[in-house]
Amino acid sequence: MLHWSINQIELKLKYTWKISRNASDFKINSIITCNDLVNEGKGEAAPNIRYNETPELLLLSFNDFLNAGANTIKNADDLSIILKTINAPNALRFGIEQAYINYLCKTKNETIYQFLKIEKPFITPTCYTLPIMQPAEIVTFFNENNLNRFAYLKIKISVDGALDEIKALASIYNKPILIDANEAWKDPDALINFTDNLKGLNIAFIEQPMHSSMVDEYKYVKPRIALPLMADESFCAHVDFNEIKLQFDAVNMKLMKAGGFLNGLRLIHEAKRNGLKTMVGCMVETTLGMSGAFAFSSMCNYVDLDGFMIIENEPFGYLSEENGVVKENI
Repeated sequence: MLHWSINQIELKLKYTWKISRNASDFKINSIITCNDLVNEGKGEAAPNIRYNETPELLLLSFNDFLNAGANTIKNADDLSIILKTINAPNALRFGIEQAYINYLCKTKNETIYQFLKIEKPFITPTCYTLPIMQPAEIVTFFNENNLNRFAYLKIKISVDGALDEIKALASIYNKPILIDANEAWKDPDALINFTDNLKGLNIAFIEQPMHSSMVDEYKYVKPRIALPLMADESFCAHVDFNEIKLQFDAVNMKLMKAGGFLNGLRLIHEAKRNGLKTMVGCMVETTLGMSGAFAFSSMCNYVDLDGFMIIENEPFGYLSEENGVVKENI
């Protein structure tokens, strides 16, 4: 019989994490444990309010999971049926699935790479993300955090002040810059005009500039701007690839959005089959959750696994970063 538990942890951030729709100084994530009194697996759920996920909702949904027969699970199919039956939030789905798959790996004495039949990452350069800040603050933040060590940087922006922020970063950093707007734009023509002002700068792509509901607007914008568009909020657990490829050139796969390893793996393979570039991304997570995303890094064109680096009290130490490269410590 399996035994399950959930424990919520408060993660203090090193600085205010500000994006176009909100700001925070801490996060509350959930750690899920699965064991049979001999072998144990752990997983992490990082709820995101953008998808109506809260710490409180995760606790309620986890209780539904227990009541639906969690202790009787015999295999991954059993797990999938229960999670689908209770309609668990995607972040919790991932945390539970990660705990169970880690448990299975312990019982079989195999790695997550062997379980998923994927290549183990060798060298994994990651980008580092700057939160929204005043342009005058960027130089100080860049220097204090030694950001030149990263092969590429991502910068969070809102509509107001975006161009000044990007130019301030580009003035001190000559490597590729990734722009992340978190659905800030509402006017597609204004977005096109904004990207016209970026000519001459080393911009790799712009990520999710408009709301995911603006499907026709994305189809209008895509052929009219020179920069590639990457889907984030538009790319979750269930995706119509025939639609996505008409709106975007690339996708950001986050396991907390995909709802698990198995669906995340499917999404990456499907994205590649449809000619889309891929990024493996993250929420603000400990190295427990992030170790799951790390497993996919060798499969993707871009890696954005910096979420654990902004946590003041990161408790696990499963991953570390040196000279802009993420490595496993386990």
